[in-house]
Amino acid sequence: MRWIFCLLFFASALSTIAQDDMPDYRSKKDSYTKMAEKDIKGDLATFTMAGIDESVGKTPLVRIAATNYGNNFMTFEGNNIHVEIKSSPFFPTQHKMDYADEEKKYLVKIDKKAYFGNYGSVPRTQVASITVVVDKDTVAIPPTAYFDLYNPQFTYSQGGSQKSYNGVYLSPDKRNIYIYMLSRDANDSYEVTWVIQDKKYLRRVVDFGFLK
Repeated sequence: MRWIFCLLFFASALSTIAQDDMPDYRSKKDSYTKMAEKDIKGDLATFTMAGIDESVGKTPLVRIAATNYGNNFMTFEGNNIHVEIKSSPFFPTQHKMDYADEEKKYLVKIDKKAYFGNYGSVPRTQVASITVVVDKDTVAIPPTAYFDLYNPQFTYSQGGSQKSYNGVYLSPDKRNIYIYMLSRDANDSYEVTWVIQDKKYLRRVVDFGFLK
């Protein structure tokens, strides 16, 4: 999995396409480089794009692969953990859309918030819900953990079969659960890791703009 990420990273560097002057209002406060939790950051380095430079010599974490998926959902099961991510259609008429230009060429904010997922264009779908159950205990995931995440990509086609970059990872001490999703679009990309600690939602880590 890591070598695939490396190839994607270098391919994107060679194929970066400059867009017209489009302002980027997306915040980096939740990014990998801004993390203060060194232990969690070290774990994320083993599977995230943003952590590639710090992944050398690190032991891969236990990974729970997807057990089911469809056009609008993906499910992970294992180690007494159940995770399901669902998406829903995005309806522009139900939202306030802010564009960077009078011609409405570049969309930069949805409901007065910058967003992730093909930034600059109108999204097709949005993350609708995240369900997490650990040892039969439901972990509440607040809407603020995914309200600005659009065009989630659950699988991609390769060699006639469906594959996924996404996964659920366990920290060595089993206290932390990391729910990882990588979404790619024609103009942009983003990755998000939702961190669960001791059966409670702790935070998310979001990085963007490294793949085309």
